[in-house]
Amino acid sequence: MNESRERQGRKDYAYAVIARFKADPRLNGKSIPEAAKIVRGSDSLADQIELILDIEVRGGGSAIYHGMNEDDLRAFMRHPLTMIASDGGPRLLGEDVPHPRSYGNNARVLGRYVRDEKLLTLEEAIRKMTSLPATTFQLKDRGVIKPGAWADIVIFDPAKVNDPSTFEDPHHYAEGFKDVIVNGSAVIRDGALTDVRSGGPLRMAK
Repeated sequence: MNESRERQGRKDYAYAVIARFKADPRLNGKSIPEAAKIVRGSDSLADQIELILDIEVRGGGSAIYHGMNEDDLRAFMRHPLTMIASDGGPRLLGEDVPHPRSYGNNARVLGRYVRDEKLLTLEEAIRKMTSLPATTFQLKDRGVIKPGAWADIVIFDPAKVNDPSTFEDPHHYAEGFKDVIVNGSAVIRDGALTDVRSGGPLRMAK
């Protein structure tokens, strides 16, 4: 672990923040040094490593790793082949301290990088979220609006779209989104869930 840390040029594990540790929830939202101080009474490098090993022994956990560079992010986002998505999963409101991308990934792109910074046009950002990934992963009749295609549509206000979630306070739904239509049926209408469950697994076209 020390060799790996040194190769990365890091002095400790402060870049890692515990998102969920079922065995000891009081550590959720704490960096590894902060958690080591709580559990072991010291935030020394040795105690940080012992804490990480202890977390693994006690069932493991999940963490947020602060390692991205904003300038790199902007460069990648401009590239015509970059798709926009998130590896964040469904969350229960208020549970644990997850990465805010689970609530506002696309909203952040549309609000910050499209509307505020004008890094991308609205049309290009939506292409990167819809038709580009659908084409890349061979999902037939998805990601486009045309006769015969599946009606998967999100209706939002470009002037109001926003991601209020933060790393410290992640449990906030994205703002500015009104309706979500999946396979032609509204699963969210006027910002509220309906009783419709029209989604399902998607498979690559053959």
